[in-house]
Amino acid sequence: MKIRLLILIFLLGRVITTFSQSNIRINDYWDNFYYINPASIHDQHKGEISITSRKQWVTFPGSPATFFAHASVYFSNLNTQFGLKALGDKIGYTNIYNFDFSYAYHLLLNPIWNLNMALTLTYQGLNYDLSQINLANRDDPTVYEHLKFESNFNSNLGLELNNKNWKFGLASQNIFSLFMHINGLFPNTNFLYANYRQYSDNFFNLGGGLCGIQYKNMFQMEFNLNSYFKITPQNNIFQIGLFYRTWYEMGLLLGIDVTSAFHLSYSYDFNVSNIRRNSIGTHELMLTYKFKEKPPCINCWY
Repeated sequence: MKIRLLILIFLLGRVITTFSQSNIRINDYWDNFYYINPASIHDQHKGEISITSRKQWVTFPGSPATFFAHASVYFSNLNTQFGLKALGDKIGYTNIYNFDFSYAYHLLLNPIWNLNMALTLTYQGLNYDLSQINLANRDDPTVYEHLKFESNFNSNLGLELNNKNWKFGLASQNIFSLFMHINGLFPNTNFLYANYRQYSDNFFNLGGGLCGIQYKNMFQMEFNLNSYFKITPQNNIFQIGLFYRTWYEMGLLLGIDVTSAFHLSYSYDFNVSNIRRNSIGTHELMLTYKFKEKPPCINCWY
């Protein structure tokens, strides 16, 4: 009995350690930087909502399954955006929850460049699905001492400098983890990115970017290249992109404008390291709806 309990505790520690060194994010943040940076403001329309479902390393036992949802609204008269983001992530028998509320301010530096600044308050939780754990003695109370629900508050900060074509961003997630014991569960994670996208009337436009990610003593780089196709000078109809993430991960990004307000995107990535022997890759689907601000009515009576 004691040997099995020690094995369980060891495996639990390995799961938490693995999680603490992994940052949960989606592939298609290149078209919606709000997922990694609360300072990414959607000032081209009144508001935006999106939902994302991601299944990582399909066929790999206990692989992560992630759900994201976000909603934001921009008040042009206040140069302010308020946002909400929810995250649910399941890895084996471990469940993680994140709920974010963000405030961002849009500062016009000159007629070309803007600076966005943001602060997020985050509620985080971690629990365990005991039905997935095979215990030798479920009546032993010492087992459950290591499987208690944990929760805390955290905070994110973000900056983004942008113009029509360029975005330069810096985001720091889980700031409180730098000073509190929760660092082992929700480590501080930092992003630094640059992104370029054409907005011409041509049928074919290009975009691309570079992002550096740091969490604890681990560093990653991600490279992205996207192509956008139009059927009218105003609207994209289809996009296709490629990305490579160190180490050993590459993928495909696809997107289509179902309507002028509704966008559907899909991504597939494949890890070419040893994990490929037990996985057929990662699938991700995102749905986005944009609320466009109505133009003022010049013939209306008020």
